[in-house]
Amino acid sequence: MWVGEGLKVEEIHGKGRGLVSSQPLKGGQVVLKDSPILLYSTRPLNPQQQVHSTSALYCDNCFRRIQPASAAIPCPSCSHNNNHHFCSTNCLSVAAASSHSPWVCQSLARLSNYPDLTVHQPLERQVQARYLVAAYNLAIVNPSQFQILMSLQSTHSGDEVASAKAAVFLHSLISTLCPPPTTAQGFAFTLELTSFLLARDRLNAFGLMENIRGERSVRAYGIYPRASLFNHDCLPNACRFDYVDSESGSNTDIIIRMIHDVPQGREICLSYFPVNESYSCRQKRLLEDYGFACDCDRCKVEANWSDSDQEENDGGETDQVEEMDEDQDEDMEAGEEDLHSGDDEAREDFPHAYFFLRYMCNVENCWGTMAPLPPSDGNSSNLLECNVCGNLKNEELLGAEC
Repeated sequence: MWVGEGLKVEEIHGKGRGLVSSQPLKGGQVVLKDSPILLYSTRPLNPQQQVHSTSALYCDNCFRRIQPASAAIPCPSCSHNNNHHFCSTNCLSVAAASSHSPWVCQSLARLSNYPDLTVHQPLERQVQARYLVAAYNLAIVNPSQFQILMSLQSTHSGDEVASAKAAVFLHSLISTLCPPPTTAQGFAFTLELTSFLLARDRLNAFGLMENIRGERSVRAYGIYPRASLFNHDCLPNACRFDYVDSESGSNTDIIIRMIHDVPQGREICLSYFPVNESYSCRQKRLLEDYGFACDCDRCKVEANWSDSDQEENDGGETDQVEEMDEDQDEDMEAGEEDLHSGDDEAREDFPHAYFFLRYMCNVENCWGTMAPLPPSDGNSSNLLECNVCGNLKNEELLGAEC
C-alpha cells in the first residue's frame, strides 16, 4: 500500500506493519506530510493547576501561541472557566462546529470542577479525559475519521492492571458527568470501547513539541494515522518536524524528513523520544509505553556493554544502572574522539557516536535531531535543521571537523 513519497507498507518481521522505501531516498527528502484526525490539549482541566514555566496561551483549535495573550478570544460558553481560548473568530467558529462542540464545551467544564479528577488524579489522567472527550466527539461529528481511529494498531504495554483501573475510572466519570449524546453512528458508549480507545491513544499519539528556555514540553497531542505506521529505531533514518506557530493553514500537520540517504527496500524508522537517552531508559520507556523491547543495532551494541557491567558489578540494581550509564558515556566520548581524528573504523564501531556528532542538535538542553533541509532542484542541501529548536548548522563544516 502506498503511503507517502517513496514509501510503502510492508509486514516487518517481529514488528508488524512498517514503512519501507520503495525507491532510493535522499537526506532531507520529505516522505510524508500527515494531518491529524484528532487533537487535544495537555493543559490541566483546572487552569489554577497550570504548572508550566510559561504563561503563554494556545488556541484551542489550531494550537498556535496567542500573542499577545490579551488578544485571546474566550469561548463564550465556558468563559467563566477561563481555560479555552482561540486566536481568531474563525478558529472559534471552526472549533464550535467540530472539536469544541457544545457537548465538548459542557463536558470539559464539568470535568474541570470534579476534584476526584483534577485534585486526586495525576495530570496524565486529566489529559486522558481530554482525549476521550475528543474521541467520542469525533464519533459524533466525523464518523469516518472515528472509524480510522478505531482501525489503528494497539498493543499491551506497561502496567495493564493500572491501565484497566484508569479505564474504569474515566469511563465511570464520563458516563456520570457527561455521557456522549445518543447517535446513530453505530457505536455504543461502553467500558470496552473506552479501554479500546485509550489503547489506541497510548500507541499512536504524537506530541506537538516546543522548547521553552531549554525545557521540552508538549502543548498538544494528535493522532496522525499514516505517521503512526512508522516503527521505532534508536538510530532513526528519518525524523518528524512540526511548525505549529507558522501562519500556514496546515500548521498542525507533521512532516517526516529523511535524516540521510537510504537505498530502496530499507525500513524507515523514527525515534519515539530523544535519541540521547541511555540504553536502560530507552528499554524501560519502550516496554512501559509501547509494549516491546528494542533490539536495533544500537541496542545490541549497548546491551553488550550492560552485560559486562552487570557481571562485574556486585552492587544493587540502582548502582548497576548508574555504572552502566557512566561507562556508556565514557565509551561514547572515546568513540567521538576517534571520529574527530578521522578514524573510519571508529565510525563502524561507534555508529551512535557518529550519529550524535552529525545529527544531534548542539544547542544546550535541546536534544533535538537534525535533518537536511529539503533538496532544491534535485540537489541536496548542506544545511541541517533541528526538529525541536529550529537551529541550523552547515554539514560541510561538520564534515571538515570529522
